[in-house]
Amino acid sequence: MNLLFDFTVDKATNTIQITREFAADLDLVWDAFTKAEMLDQWSAPKPWKARTKEMDFREGGRWLYAMVSPENVTYWSLVEFIEIQDKSSFSTKNSFCDENGNPINTGFTSSLTKNSFKAGAETTTVQIVKKMANLSELEQFIAMGFKEGVTAGLANLDEFLLTLVTNK
Repeated sequence: MNLLFDFTVDKATNTIQITREFAADLDLVWDAFTKAEMLDQWSAPKPWKARTKEMDFREGGRWLYAMVSPENVTYWSLVEFIEIQDKSSFSTKNSFCDENGNPINTGFTSSLTKNSFKAGAETTTVQIVKKMANLSELEQFIAMGFKEGVTAGLANLDEFLLTLVTNK
C-alpha cells in the first residue's frame, strides 16, 4: 500500500506541517498517539528508545518522557496537553526539560503542536502542525534532524501498527 507522507516547512509562519497516512483504523492510530505504552514502542528513531516517566492524557495533563541513546544518554521532553477532541485532535505545548519536567536552557523555547486525525476507508490520516517560536528556532530544529527523526518514528509506527493489526 502506498501511504501518503508530506513534510512541509513554512518559514513565513515558522511552521512544520506533516501529513501521514497509516494502514490502520482511527481507534488504533489514536491510541498509538495517546497511550504511553504504545508511544514508547514507536516514537523514537531506532536505535534510540522512548521511555515515559509520566503520562496524564487529559486537558491540563502532561506526558514526560525521555529519548534514550544507544549509549544510555537521556534527553527529556515535556508535552503539555492544551485541548483534546476525542479521536479527532489534540493540541500540545512542547519543550525540552529535565527529568522532573522543569525547563532547561537548550536555546529553544516551547513549540505548539496540533495533531488531527481523520478516518478513511482503510486508512487513517494524521496531520501534525508544529509552530516554532521564531524562524531561528525553526531552522535550528530542522538542522538538528527533526525531519529524519520524525520520518523514522512514523516508519516505526507503520511496523508497530502492522503487528497489532496482524495479531487481532
